[in-house]
Amino acid sequence: MNLKDILLKGGRVMDPATGTDAVLDVRVSQGRIAAVGEDLPAGDAQTIDCSGRLVLPGLIDTHAHVYQYVTGRFGLNPDMCGVRSGVTTLVDQGGASCITLPGFRHYIVEPSKTRVVAFLSAYLVGGLEGHFYPELYRPECLDVDATVRSAMANPDLVKGLKAHAELGGFARWGVDVMRASAEIGVRTGLPVYIHFGQLWPMPADGGLPVDADTIFEQVVDLLKAGDVLAHPFSRHPGGFVERNGKVHPLVREAVNRGLKIDVGHGSHFSYAMARTVLDAGFIPDTLGADMHGYNTAVPAPAGTPAAHPDEDHMFLGRTRFSLVSAMTSMLALGLTLEQVVPMVTINAARMIGMEDEIGTLQPGRVADITVLEDARGSWVMTDNEGNQVIARQKLAPLFCLRAGERFDADAPILPVLPALQSA
Repeated sequence: MNLKDILLKGGRVMDPATGTDAVLDVRVSQGRIAAVGEDLPAGDAQTIDCSGRLVLPGLIDTHAHVYQYVTGRFGLNPDMCGVRSGVTTLVDQGGASCITLPGFRHYIVEPSKTRVVAFLSAYLVGGLEGHFYPELYRPECLDVDATVRSAMANPDLVKGLKAHAELGGFARWGVDVMRASAEIGVRTGLPVYIHFGQLWPMPADGGLPVDADTIFEQVVDLLKAGDVLAHPFSRHPGGFVERNGKVHPLVREAVNRGLKIDVGHGSHFSYAMARTVLDAGFIPDTLGADMHGYNTAVPAPAGTPAAHPDEDHMFLGRTRFSLVSAMTSMLALGLTLEQVVPMVTINAARMIGMEDEIGTLQPGRVADITVLEDARGSWVMTDNEGNQVIARQKLAPLFCLRAGERFDADAPILPVLPALQSA
C-alpha cells in the first residue's frame, strides 16, 4: 500500500508514555510516526486540522469479543469494534481456545484492518455463544497441557489467558477450574484475566453452598503479579464489593501484590458500585469495553438464541456503546482525562506485553493514532440498574490511523448520548 504522509495539525497531543500533553503537530510518514513537535513543516503531507481535538496513541480495547460467527451471536465484527470505532488494537477475551486458535488467526486476525490479539480461553471450547451452555465449562473441559502448548507456539498472537471466577461456576465445580487456569498462567508466564460476576445462572439444584464474599479471596490466593482482575464495578456478588456494600478487604492486598484491575465495562457495569470502589481509592489500570452480540445493538445471526440465560446481558442489547463511550463513563464518575488516557494506551500496552510496539506516539513507532472530539456540556448516562450520571465532558471518536492508514469512525454501534434537558 502506498501510504500518504499525513500531518495532524494543532491537536492536544496526550502521550502518557512520554509525559507529553501539549498542543502539537504529529507527522506520519510511510506508516510510522516521523515527528511530534510544534509547527512541523507540512511539505507534501496531507494536513488534517486537529484544533480542539485530542490526538492520542491508538486506543487499545483490553476486553473485546470478536471471534465473529464461530462464537455464534456473541462475537462481533472486529473492524466495527476496532478501527471504525476509533480503536486500533483489540484484545479478544477468551473467544479462541487451543482448538480454535488457528481459525482465529486465519479468519479474524489476518483479514482485519484492526490489530487483534488474543487472551486464549482456558476452556477447550472457547467463548461459544457467550458461555450459553455451562456444562461445556466444567473442569473436565480444560486441557492444561494443550493450552500451554498452543500459547507458547503462538507468542505473536496469544498475550494472556482468560478464565472465570463467578457464582454460577463456583456453585457447580468449586475452585478446580480456577486452579487449572492459574497453572496455565504460571507455565506460560502470561497474565490470567479473571472475570468476576454471575455469567452462568446458578444450577437448578442450587449446587455447592457458596458464600459469594469468599470467591474473591479464593481466586486471588491462586494468582500471580501481573494477572488481571476484571469487572471491579460489577453489581453482581463475588467480586470487589461484598454483600455489605463495602469493598472486599483483600482488594488492597491484591493490588499490593501486583495484580492489575481492568474495568471490563460491558453489561454488568454499575455506577453505584463504581462509586464505592473509586471512593475506596482503587483506580483501574486498564479499560475494556466488553461489547458482544448480547449487549450491543447489532443484528443476530439467524438461528442463534434470542435471549441469554443471564438476562442482564439483554439490557444493553437495546443500546449502543464503545470503548470511547466507556472513557466518557469514567470521566462522568470523576476521573480525569489524565487518569483515563493511560488506561487505553500505555497501561493497556503493558498488560499485553507490547509496550515496545504500541501505546505511544514516540517517533519511529507504528503510526497507530486516535483522534477524538472533546466536548463540554451535559449528557445523561444510564447503567443496567437504571442509575444515571451526568457527563460534563463527552468524548467521541472522529477517526484513527492504523499503521498510517486512515479510518473514519462510522461504526453503527457508536452511541448518541442524550443531552440533559434544562429546566
